[in-house]
Amino acid sequence: MNDMKIKKRGRPRAMAVKVHIQRATKLSALPSNQKIRKWVRTALVEGTGRFELTVRMVGAREGALLNWKWRRKKGPTNVLSFPAADNARVLAPGVLGDLVICAPVIAREAMQQGKSPDAHWAHMIIHGTLHLMGYDHIKLSETRKMESLEIKLLAAMGIADPYK
Repeated sequence: MNDMKIKKRGRPRAMAVKVHIQRATKLSALPSNQKIRKWVRTALVEGTGRFELTVRMVGAREGALLNWKWRRKKGPTNVLSFPAADNARVLAPGVLGDLVICAPVIAREAMQQGKSPDAHWAHMIIHGTLHLMGYDHIKLSETRKMESLEIKLLAAMGIADPYK
């Protein structure tokens, strides 16, 4: 009986992820909740414990308003990440933050780049989740590290390198 307790203690803790999904757009071609949760879990490869985040899918108007308010940039962008803490790289259990995905931008970019909508959605969800975990692409060294991880995670799901 003691042996069983020792074995249990030695196992890594399982990861529990709670993803709140908000659909605030009239666009009908949105990924399923199951796919969104799968992509978020894929991005949390380094984490153990409990994580919580919100994925909000919006239209162009809300996307543009948020992009202006928080980044002072005109027009909608594909993904906005709002980390819950200044140092989200510390993978302590808790709330990671919010992702805002602009559905019309994702649809347009997928078409322009010759990607399937699901492949582009997967990339943007993973990209945004990595931002919530503290990854960034401001410096070249950070960009290489983040893009390399994205390519690896997407390849594991059978999705081609999004940067080629």
